[in-house]
Amino acid sequence: MKGKTNALCACLLALWVRVEAGPQFFAMDTGTRDAAHQTAHSQVALVKELGFDGIGPTYTSAAALRDMLAEADRQQSKVFAVYESLKLDEPQPLSTRIQDAIDQLRGRDAILWLTVLNKGIQPSDPAGDAVAVEVLQQIARLAGTAKVKVALYPHAGSWLERSEDAVRLAKAVNHKHLGVTFNLCHWLKVDGKDLEARLKEAMPYLMVVTVNGADAGGNDWGRLIQPLDSGGFELAQLLAILRRLDYQGPYGLQHYGIKGDVRVNLKRSMDAWRELQQAP
Repeated sequence: MKGKTNALCACLLALWVRVEAGPQFFAMDTGTRDAAHQTAHSQVALVKELGFDGIGPTYTSAAALRDMLAEADRQQSKVFAVYESLKLDEPQPLSTRIQDAIDQLRGRDAILWLTVLNKGIQPSDPAGDAVAVEVLQQIARLAGTAKVKVALYPHAGSWLERSEDAVRLAKAVNHKHLGVTFNLCHWLKVDGKDLEARLKEAMPYLMVVTVNGADAGGNDWGRLIQPLDSGGFELAQLLAILRRLDYQGPYGLQHYGIKGDVRVNLKRSMDAWRELQQAP
């Protein structure tokens, strides 16, 4: 009985620590690589040292993902999400790369991020929905068997470029292992309007949110992706809305294209993130 009580106390303490620490925050590998940080070992070590809960790598090869997962395990960190493209215009959209990523993430409480491309159709055109839904249902079933989540990743210039596109497809696929991502920089690039409405409609499917500093109204990536302590966009507003909506998922830090020392850039964003967590 005493052992069970101690175990319960330990679980409650771990939960309390997690709540006190705030939401989980990981660094996307768009901002973890420079001349001094090329390996999985060095990138995982860097984000752990700076206080991130883990990393979100891009799928480059089966071997590279295997190495990143092994390093995260070795250093007691976590791979939160793995980024890959679903190319609907190819003969076999459900590629071996997607299948391998799902297999390697099996049972890890991780997310497969999918940006969805279709060269033959204009961005956001529902004419591509039928093919997309069929392939995504296959992927969702495969992911469900592996206990892996799949989150659609709206990306400016892709066929699936808007938050609304991701929600529309998630509704049509209707599988608990397939949801959506809200990407701040891409929302600003293609829309930048009705923030609360976009988040509300995404909430039933929202698995992950990516953040960065930005200038609202910016039209180039240099203004739309900055460290969290830069830019005129009110990140506190975004976080406050998500708290009101009771979003419980992780946040990924987007640093694509930011020049300079990645350690300095990541520390700036981590310091700003900690300040944001203190905001009412």
